[in-house]
Amino acid sequence: MSWETITAPAGLAPPRPMTVRVQSIPPRHHFAEHVHPWHQLAYAISGVLTVAVEGRSFVISPEQAVWLPTGLAHRVGSLLGAEFRSLWIAEEAGAGLPGSPTVFTVPPLLRALIVEAAAIEGEAGAEDYAGRVTALILDQLRRARPLRAALPWPRGGPLARLCEALHADPADPRGSEAWGRELGMSGRTLARRFEAELGMSLRSWRRRLRMFKAVELLGGGRGVTQTALELGYGSASAFIYAFRADMGCGPQTYMRGGGAGPAGDARRTRSPEHPE
Repeated sequence: MSWETITAPAGLAPPRPMTVRVQSIPPRHHFAEHVHPWHQLAYAISGVLTVAVEGRSFVISPEQAVWLPTGLAHRVGSLLGAEFRSLWIAEEAGAGLPGSPTVFTVPPLLRALIVEAAAIEGEAGAEDYAGRVTALILDQLRRARPLRAALPWPRGGPLARLCEALHADPADPRGSEAWGRELGMSGRTLARRFEAELGMSLRSWRRRLRMFKAVELLGGGRGVTQTALELGYGSASAFIYAFRADMGCGPQTYMRGGGAGPAGDARRTRSPEHPE
């Protein structure tokens, strides 16, 4: 299926020092690749965003955001739909923040500040309060924990179809041979292409995707047992073991905010065929 392009509103003023854009992104919609002379924080309060930048793609959940420095060509969209909160930040206000695209963990305080900034955007008489909220957001961004890597996602073609299918049904047990037949190539060719384009094996990618989906499902109120079954694990204990191995703690501890996330990998991800 193809993606539809969203047209950005015309006549938008530059941030002084921060502007929050609120927008619902329908499934399989994206903003065409573009550049602007200010920084951007791409974030969704719900749903999953896809972000493409510098030849890479990321998928991020509401536990993550992507920092996009001034002048960087990028696209943002969503495979399944998302409630987009885009923070435009003046170049001088972003002093001390990374000079390259960076995926951050979004702790509860930063999320609450972004929601509040969106709620008071343009509100008459709130300038002083808005300035304090902006200052706190910038402080939180400077303190945010960068995630070391993102789950790669192909930009298009048969590998994108494969990854989209597994994203929709992470319990799908098919391996390289079965997927190769589905996509019209040998299992060996599929495995070679997957590793060359995404930098990891299909098996490793699937494990990381399951962790990403686990955070999404648990955050949406699913119980541990239900999450384990939806992800294709044979039991809750098998899921907890895998989660602890990847994330450094059990799923319930992680969702209470106690996860060290040594891999942070479940919280880091890369995007589908089309992003903003």
